[in-house]
Amino acid sequence: MEAMDKELEQKAKAAKAVSKRMSYLSTEIKNKALCNIADDLSAKKDDILAANKLDYEAAKNSGMSDAMLDRLLLTSERLQAMAQDVFTVAALPDPVGEVLEMRTLPNGLMIGKKKVPLGVIGAIYESRPNVTIDISSLCLKSGNALILRGGKESIHSNIALARLVQQAITRAGVPDGAVQLIENTDRSLVTQLLKMGDYIDMVVPRGGAGLIRSVRENAVMPVVAGGIGVCHTYIDKSADINKAVAIAYNAKVQRPTVCNALDTLLVHADIAKDYLPKVAGELAKAGVEMHCDKASLSILKGNSKLEPVPATDEDWGKEFLALVIAIKVVSSLDEAIEHVQSYSSGHSEAIVTEDYTAAMRFLNEVDAACVYANASTRFTDGSQFGLGAELGISTQKMHARGPIGLKELTSYKWLIFGSGQVRP
Repeated sequence: MEAMDKELEQKAKAAKAVSKRMSYLSTEIKNKALCNIADDLSAKKDDILAANKLDYEAAKNSGMSDAMLDRLLLTSERLQAMAQDVFTVAALPDPVGEVLEMRTLPNGLMIGKKKVPLGVIGAIYESRPNVTIDISSLCLKSGNALILRGGKESIHSNIALARLVQQAITRAGVPDGAVQLIENTDRSLVTQLLKMGDYIDMVVPRGGAGLIRSVRENAVMPVVAGGIGVCHTYIDKSADINKAVAIAYNAKVQRPTVCNALDTLLVHADIAKDYLPKVAGELAKAGVEMHCDKASLSILKGNSKLEPVPATDEDWGKEFLALVIAIKVVSSLDEAIEHVQSYSSGHSEAIVTEDYTAAMRFLNEVDAACVYANASTRFTDGSQFGLGAELGISTQKMHARGPIGLKELTSYKWLIFGSGQVRP
């Protein structure tokens, strides 16, 4: 058997040991720790950006894709947004200790549920240093200990951010070991971490399809996975055209390298001739490459400024993570729903329509973590949902779905109050 890495073993044991104390840490201490983190993100901005620059330049020189580089990059504005998210988490109600469903049974027993932390969370992620802060803040507020394992491409950024977190929470009175970062970037440590079921209660992978598949196949503890977003927006025949142009443009262009960006645009045939030239004109201004089916291509090909290209079978169900979009004309709401159900990754899907019945059919029949009527899929985000931040976006159905916030990082235990009852 392969010898356990000493760093991993020591930090896993420390996290497990401190998780018991974390479970009853006061809300006051947790909120003070979070405010310290948010303040330090501003105070130590220069150090963080300098560390991130080392990672970014090395990744760029190695030929990393633009999408991944965008996820790796930290800026003053992004640090400010991260700090604001941490303040938001601090302002949210503490889920730990909330009592649910208390009732009295015929035998006089009072029985109910109380929310408790999960214990130790393992986070395995690629490229995104902001995850270090997002997951740390959520785990702290929900009373969980945390083991972070980022990718080697963001190691300098992650070390700087993790140390910031550790120093900030120690000043607030959080016990040592609550947040751990595995600094060894050897890939074999991931496999070892996934076998540490005695120490880690749940693991969350954040990254590409390969990472998520590997974690699911090798983990001995529960896995909450998602993040692969093949997102559709369907423009119904009753849609307001101006509204539909703005929604599709935002979903595709606002930040194309993320999992909730639009990949496939479906357009009802009755509105296609009016709608497609307008939305395509706006997308073209942003440099979006349009992969069109035969029907949409015939509508757009006469405009030399658009330069649409024929779609291939591989375009349907593809997460582009770039300024590329697939466009298809459909004959009905039924065909739109059928297409979404065939190619969706279960992340975020949208309909644009002024027909209430059509909207409700889409919301009811489309099986995804987040289903929208008349809004951009770019809102699928813990911060945008008022959760402060997110551990990830789950496309599973057990035990969490969609943005994973504080409540999804808790379990519960039964509380039973008696007055001397014995079972007959």
